Amino acid sequence: MFKPFLLLTAAGMLSLPLTAQWKPAGDKIRTTWGEQLRPDAVLPEYPRPLVQRTDWQNLNGLWNYAIQPVGSPMPAGFDGGNQILVPFAVESSLSGVGQRLGAENELWYQRRFTLSVPAKNKRILLHFGAVDWKTDVWVNQIKVGSHTGGYTPFSFDITQALTNGENTLTVKVWDPTDQGTQPRGKQVSRPGGIWYTPVSGIWQTVWIEPVPMHYIAAVKTTPDIDANLVRVAVQTAGQGQTTGRLRVCLFEGAKQVAEASALGGVEVEVPMPSDAKLWSPDTPFLYRMEISLIEGGKTLDRVRSYTAMRKYSMRPDADGILRLQLNNRNLFQFGPLDQGWWPDGLYTAPSDEALCYDIQKVKAFGFNMIRKHIKVEPARWYAHCDSIGLIVWQDMPSGDRNPEWQNHRYFEGTELTRSPQSEATYRKEWREIIDALYSYPCIGMWVPFNEAWGQFKTAEIAAWTKQYDPSRLVNPASGGNFYPCGDILDLHNYPEPKMYLYDASRANVLGEYGGIGLVLPGHLWEEGRNWGYVQRNNRDEATGQYAAYIRLLEQLVKRGFAAAVYTQLTDVEIEINGLLTYDRKVIKLDENTLRELNSRLCNGEI
Repeated sequence: MFKPFLLLTAAGMLSLPLTAQWKPAGDKIRTTWGEQLRPDAVLPEYPRPLVQRTDWQNLNGLWNYAIQPVGSPMPAGFDGGNQILVPFAVESSLSGVGQRLGAENELWYQRRFTLSVPAKNKRILLHFGAVDWKTDVWVNQIKVGSHTGGYTPFSFDITQALTNGENTLTVKVWDPTDQGTQPRGKQVSRPGGIWYTPVSGIWQTVWIEPVPMHYIAAVKTTPDIDANLVRVAVQTAGQGQTTGRLRVCLFEGAKQVAEASALGGVEVEVPMPSDAKLWSPDTPFLYRMEISLIEGGKTLDRVRSYTAMRKYSMRPDADGILRLQLNNRNLFQFGPLDQGWWPDGLYTAPSDEALCYDIQKVKAFGFNMIRKHIKVEPARWYAHCDSIGLIVWQDMPSGDRNPEWQNHRYFEGTELTRSPQSEATYRKEWREIIDALYSYPCIGMWVPFNEAWGQFKTAEIAAWTKQYDPSRLVNPASGGNFYPCGDILDLHNYPEPKMYLYDASRANVLGEYGGIGLVLPGHLWEEGRNWGYVQRNNRDEATGQYAAYIRLLEQLVKRGFAAAVYTQLTDVEIEINGLLTYDRKVIKLDENTLRELNSRLCNGEI
């Protein structure tokens, strides 16, 4: 099967000095992958599946660090011997630190590196997968850039700051968590209940990449199965960026099946063969893609990518009920709420194998969809969903304050008024998230708000999201507050499925239900302080309860539900309502029964 991303590790992985010491912090439970983690080989896989080059240098590993009060000068020497394992947040066990940062402090990182990639006649880019939240970066004491936002990749051209020998990279991070208004998801300064440990600092791969003087910076693909073509918008950067032409070639295995060209800055339209293969959870076919930048007959740059032919839409059935469609056919979308937290890495999976494991289990359980709950994952997570075949509902991480929540009727209260700065931060980060994830075929729905958390200007945000990406459905407010806007009316009800509102002009979905709790000693974040929406005593009881809820849900599907989301895939901290334990060591319900029930629902006629 075609894998949509490189599995080769980078040149120049960090070689640790013999004196370097690292061990996980704290005494919380860990995953098997975390127990086997090697600090000299942390997440060595290529981090950007949609724009791939073969030359790159991974900077993950042990860095020096210091925590200082906000506004303090750059530490003079990082001489204290304190080390942090990048890319794990400072609060996590796998960072080796396990310490809260707090809004009153800044986290400083520093490491030295020598280029191990070709640099002659190249620009050198420094990439960060994600850093939470405000980042400032220096190379050899020269400031190269700043970034705000905790969930999206960013990069700086550091060519002019480099030396021929050893270089020093310094990073400063400030993260106010819930003391600020920025998107933060479920991070809080005082974890408990459904709120979890803060995640501050670098939490995705840091890497260096040489690129041509004029290079391909970004690729945006839009499949159109009705017109049987793929639209490819390519952004270039560097010298001479207004010249040249772009060529896009698509491959089925080793065979080229389509090709088209356009001048730089013009969208490339690639006609597909008449027998083009469609992507679906049952048949997740991906076309390999190569994009070349050509000038004067010479190829200046070439990157690898991939795409898929698929379409997300809605259509009334014979009874006038709006149903979700994939590739112009009705499909009941059913999957778990997935928060993407790890007991040892928090936001960061301890390995790519671990990252993929959760997705594989969702597929093995018979689901066809995942709701990614108020978090954004590393790029490879979405590529795994593309390859394995799971639709993704992507939430916007919440932030700011919460207005009144009215989830059993259309909203009649007063919406939250955000400050101009808070609103601008939301809009900037939501746009950047959509930009970063746009070309992954698995993304089927955008969810700007969840349960009124930071919800504001709902109709306006929903309309903007639909205008910015008309190729996906927009679920404006999962669980309320509800407005007559967007494509979806999304109800939440615990523990059993229930339909308490219905809107004939939108697709009606059950965005959260379930939460069957099962305590398994030895696999708990904390002993004696655990909860689920409903408690059961053993696997058989929990599985029986799950089956009873499926029977209720099947009746509600006939009445109008077009999709449903079960809470949740894994336990998270003191929540014990997962299908898997937090350490991923135990499947809590009977897997064969899960697969039979879920497959019947996903494959049923609606």
